Amino acid sequence: MSPEVLVINPGSTSTKIAVWGDDGPIHQETITHDPDQLAKFPRVVDQFDLRMQAVNQAVGDWLKQGKLAAVVGRGGPLRPLQGGTYSINENMLADLTSAKYSNHASNLGAIIAHHISRMLHIPSYIVDPVTVDEFSDYARISGVPEIQRKCRSHALNIKATAREAAAMIDKEVSETNFVVVHMGGGLSICALRGGFIIDVNDGLLGMGPFSPERAGALPIGALVKLCFSGEFTEEELIRKLSTGSGLKGYLGTPDCVEIEKQIEAGDDQARLYYQAMLYQIAKEIGAMAVVLKGNLDGILLTGGMANSVYLTNTLKEYISFLGEVIVIAGEREMEALASGAFRVLKGQEEARTY
Repeated sequence: MSPEVLVINPGSTSTKIAVWGDDGPIHQETITHDPDQLAKFPRVVDQFDLRMQAVNQAVGDWLKQGKLAAVVGRGGPLRPLQGGTYSINENMLADLTSAKYSNHASNLGAIIAHHISRMLHIPSYIVDPVTVDEFSDYARISGVPEIQRKCRSHALNIKATAREAAAMIDKEVSETNFVVVHMGGGLSICALRGGFIIDVNDGLLGMGPFSPERAGALPIGALVKLCFSGEFTEEELIRKLSTGSGLKGYLGTPDCVEIEKQIEAGDDQARLYYQAMLYQIAKEIGAMAVVLKGNLDGILLTGGMANSVYLTNTLKEYISFLGEVIVIAGEREMEALASGAFRVLKGQEEARTY
């Protein structure tokens, strides 16, 4: 009997679940949660009972069959660590439960996976969490001694996309240099050398282009004034910059499909801000190409936004001179999580300890 892996991927208003076998997905489902109900919980971890109950209802029968060899959850913000598959342990759970590094929905991935693994007496893992840190020393230096640049990215999809692109050009990922551009609610634009993320903008707060919901890099003087204006508490300003800025701040919606419809209908404001975002994305791609000294096997456009022909064609106008642009649209998070667990189960990779 071939092993099966249960995959848990909590998002801001949904929980994606899947049962994965050697040959691919056996069952996939997205559980949608009521945003108003979630908003009642002050911390993400307080949503555990609600989400766990929904997971039980969705895959309870699978849990009883005894076929599962492991459970793998999406990795939340942790201390900086190298990429790979990690066993879930008490140290990890303590940091996620306390939201030591960030109060993010993905914190629940390991917590739910560990709970199920204890019930079934099987191992539990996370794979390539958002705080995978493989920075060069130069990339950490900000210009202010009290502030260090952080490596936070959509590492899971970035690394999965790089593996797929490497296979397309008949190379091992360890032999490649890619600029990988993950475009979703947030943006991660990274230099990937030999499979390692050696530089990336901070996809959550503070660096790189603005995104559908996030502010990106800002003029420092104006930001300092905003911080001391008395208009926002620290928590309110962080929320504004991370979930209420970018296209949402300018146009009232982060929905790129809707914004492209507005552009098609002749909305000049929509065109201005959307094109400005693409301009900033292209600039950051250029910066990451410089990090790799122009030695590129390709520029990979991935994430949900890469499904847009308008978006990818516009970016190509800016960046095609740098090298081949390869569009690998969508996200591979569920597959990447399952693959990471299978690599450990098959002895191809050793699980790391947090």
